[in-house]
Amino acid sequence: MDLRIFVEPQQGASHATLLAVAHATADAGFSAFFRSDHLLVIGSSDGQPGPSDSWVSLAAIAARVPDIRLGTLVTSATFRHPSMLAIAVANVDDISGGRVELGIGTGWYEAEHRAYGIDYYSGFGERFDRLEEQLEIITGLWRTPAGQTFDYTGKFFRLEGSPGLPKPVQSDAAGRPSVPIIIGGRGPKRTPALVARYGSEINIGYSPLPVILDYYATVRAAAEAVGRDPGELSYSTMQTLCLGRTRAELERRAAAIGRDPEDLVENTMSGSPAQVAEKLAHWAESGVERVYLEVLDLSDLDHIALAGAELIPAVRSL
Repeated sequence: MDLRIFVEPQQGASHATLLAVAHATADAGFSAFFRSDHLLVIGSSDGQPGPSDSWVSLAAIAARVPDIRLGTLVTSATFRHPSMLAIAVANVDDISGGRVELGIGTGWYEAEHRAYGIDYYSGFGERFDRLEEQLEIITGLWRTPAGQTFDYTGKFFRLEGSPGLPKPVQSDAAGRPSVPIIIGGRGPKRTPALVARYGSEINIGYSPLPVILDYYATVRAAAEAVGRDPGELSYSTMQTLCLGRTRAELERRAAAIGRDPEDLVENTMSGSPAQVAEKLAHWAESGVERVYLEVLDLSDLDHIALAGAELIPAVRSL
């Protein structure tokens, strides 16, 4: 099982804080540092010092933190024109030396769109249509052979004579320039179909194991329906992390993020290191290949170090 660290900077984090967490992630032995793509705080926090652009942030981190992979869970398809997103991701892939992954979804938080004057498209079907066009354009630009141009006419976007540059450093299984594309969500039909067509990974957040496994089965069926080997996909989840070597330490960390320790232990990847390692082992045996551990208190770097020391060895062979 692969373990990664995930953070929510919209709740309040400077670049210096994110850089420190990314370094701590690498030092602890985790394979990747991922961040959300939101512009407005969720909940009662004041969100100081304010939002950060996820791809600007990742570019800066990529230049300073080696070895680990970097990405978003998930970039909102409503925030950026697909051409500009394709350029930004390819640029960060170059800066990182081929360590970037693009998590992408429809976007869902209407308040942040209102706050910054971004069109929200209240109809879920329209947001999904836009996401599909985004994926068609992003992958089309990256895959356009050198010296040729890419044209696209859709309902929402139109491109004429694009050289499809720059290209990512990485390539897909067919040898075409690309980065791994993670699609987040749990829609019953369209999300699995998009994963089967464009994705390298499906991510289900904050759900119990039976729900996750049922959805993985739906995604596998969608892949088979289009003639794709489901084994080509990675199957992941995002879960909140709160560890304590003692009950007092667990309660202190739970209080710092405003959560009830009993609820955390029952419904997230939280508790003693032994409890969480046992839960991770069970999830790995059930078919979960990768877990993004959501760390909410970004000032507590010892928490990340503890997780790395106690959890990574426990799941390394799983």
